Amino acid sequence: MITQEDVFAFFDNNAAIKVSAIEKEADIPASTISKAREGVRELNQRHLMALLPVLKRYGFREGLYDQARIISVINHKGGVAKTTTVINIGKALALLGKRVLMVDMDPQGNLSQIMGMGAPEAQVVHALLKNVPLPVFHIDENLSLAPSDLDLAYADLELVQMMGGYNRLKSALHPVRRNFDYVLIDCPPALNIFTNSALVASNGCLITLQPEVSAIKGLNNLFERITQVQNQINYELKVEGVLFTLVDKRLKLHQDMMSELKKELNGIKIFDAFIRMNVAIKESQLAQQDIFTYDPLSNGANDYMAVAKEICHK
Repeated sequence: MITQEDVFAFFDNNAAIKVSAIEKEADIPASTISKAREGVRELNQRHLMALLPVLKRYGFREGLYDQARIISVINHKGGVAKTTTVINIGKALALLGKRVLMVDMDPQGNLSQIMGMGAPEAQVVHALLKNVPLPVFHIDENLSLAPSDLDLAYADLELVQMMGGYNRLKSALHPVRRNFDYVLIDCPPALNIFTNSALVASNGCLITLQPEVSAIKGLNNLFERITQVQNQINYELKVEGVLFTLVDKRLKLHQDMMSELKKELNGIKIFDAFIRMNVAIKESQLAQQDIFTYDPLSNGANDYMAVAKEICHK
């Protein structure tokens, strides 16, 4: 489907094409598009349906102006550094000059709390349930946040029962994604409606994994869910890779588990970089700061920057 923003972007990128000619071909009233751009009116569903086949003849295609790579950071086990990874990869990408939006889809709201927005008045759940614009708050240079708190937890049943509930996050992100290079979604430690919605909205998913037996159990369930979403709803979804976190290089167990998983997950990218256990990362969270602000010379900062560069160079 085409949106009003797609129409505006088409003419912004094709200045030689006359708006009046397109309106005539689409058989919509003259100046309809111009008035919409001025904020006097909106393009309704009939206008958009009439414009779509005409604009396609001039080279428009769905997703043509979508800017951001949307990456869900997932694992249905808790304590494997999902939120930490979103915060610090987000900051690393921002330092590399990329425009980044972090989206908090975990009802615990840890991402929002660490970013200093523990009780957001406007939050993601309002965009999901009330069809209002996704709230986006500027956090730092090149870095923004769409926050959540426990209010999101009470929305799961309502979201499941709503028409197109799984697509609500994707729809909410559509108008803003061209403003960013990357959107990172922090998912809850569960394979629920919030994780599913994130996967439906994403181009890719990044799996954080501690190289411990307890953390690896259930990994097949996670990949099965990803495959279900790929086959039934979101054909564009790709696995960005598995990122090892909380790695203690001194432990032979960790080294053995990482080597074994690289063999077992044949065909799945394993990030060359991994996140070492680092006291500075824990301290940075208590200080409500990303690792680059708290200790830019730490192992944690070096590790997360290496991961961000791998993502950029994909």
